[in-house]
Amino acid sequence: MSVKLFDYQIEAVKKMKNGCILCGGVGSGKSLTALSYYYLQNGGDPNSLIGGDYIPMDDPPKDLYIITTARKRDTLEWEGELSPFLLSTHPEVNLYSNKVVVDSWNNIKKYKDVNNSFFIFDEQRVIGSGAWVKSFLKIVKNNDWILLSATPGDTWQDYIPVFIANGFYKNRTEFTREHIIYSRFTKFPKVDRYINTGRLLKLRRSILVTMDFKRETISHHEDVYVSYSVEQYKDVSRTRWDPYKNEPIMNAGGLCYIWRKIVNSDQSRQVAVLEIFERHPRVIIFYNFDYELEILRNLDYGPKVKVAEWNGHKHEPIPNSKSWVYLVQYTAGCEGWNCITTDTIIFYSQNYSYKVMVQAAGRTDRLNTPYTDLYYYHLKSRSGIDLGISRALKEKKNFNETKFVKW
Repeated sequence: MSVKLFDYQIEAVKKMKNGCILCGGVGSGKSLTALSYYYLQNGGDPNSLIGGDYIPMDDPPKDLYIITTARKRDTLEWEGELSPFLLSTHPEVNLYSNKVVVDSWNNIKKYKDVNNSFFIFDEQRVIGSGAWVKSFLKIVKNNDWILLSATPGDTWQDYIPVFIANGFYKNRTEFTREHIIYSRFTKFPKVDRYINTGRLLKLRRSILVTMDFKRETISHHEDVYVSYSVEQYKDVSRTRWDPYKNEPIMNAGGLCYIWRKIVNSDQSRQVAVLEIFERHPRVIIFYNFDYELEILRNLDYGPKVKVAEWNGHKHEPIPNSKSWVYLVQYTAGCEGWNCITTDTIIFYSQNYSYKVMVQAAGRTDRLNTPYTDLYYYHLKSRSGIDLGISRALKEKKNFNETKFVKW
């Protein structure tokens, strides 16, 4: 089995170094690029990465630890990426005498005492100052490591752990002292602005390896407008009363939830799903709430249609039948898995997060997809809440309930 990298992947491997962030859009082939870097760092032959015969690494290469999402671990996605390098988590299959471990971020603490190994941190999770970050900072002191991310950081604070890991700052306190001005007008610490950002830009450039990935696919995004009960929507807006629980609505979040339930439960939205499904017999449907899941479960998709789910309740694989529907909850399934057996995603409702929406769309836009045209159907009404969410997402921002409602 040979490895053949694209030109942009080869260029990325050349730029990579210990402690870098490999940044590539969803579907750009970060996993293969990362393993190619590991292969070269352990005595591999560069010709093996451009379609030549596979030349083994020095044996043993460094132990390899891949920290990824629970889903990628459980679906054995990394096993497929490892196989061209004749590496495996199973010693009886692994060509080499080193240890290969694939585990989830939830278990990162188990590896904080590992030494002289190579770590690939997949789907970057080292943000903030919690237990994952503490374990990460301990691991990187005694091992080689790289990070993989489609979206490396939304704010400068997101980079603090990686900057500390690279030795740019001693700790979070030093970073804060040098770069953060907090607002004087809030009860809780809130960043007013960052200072000395020229240095931050220079530091980020020194560790960020961006893959110049040109997509071969063509994405077709279509807004599918559906109706909703205007009368019920206006009534809730006026009375601030929850018709489902028969109790007062207490805050902006509660009001937005009820508005969304009114518009997302409308029968016209369900009809739109079935009409799209008639044209595309294999679809992924993203949704937000359990009541939406109940609606989608009970639609009449027709005989011999397999319906499977990935959410907090069930972790079912993608069906392999001729016609299927895969129901995926945004938070549980917007990242860490791929599908190349359909060209269609339906967004039954919109998520508040721009990042989540982009990641969800990327599940079908992969290097090895057989499709040139990919279809994305965004179901939405012309209600205030749907239009407000759409406006924020169009501006590449997250939707803010408090600002929208002005409670």
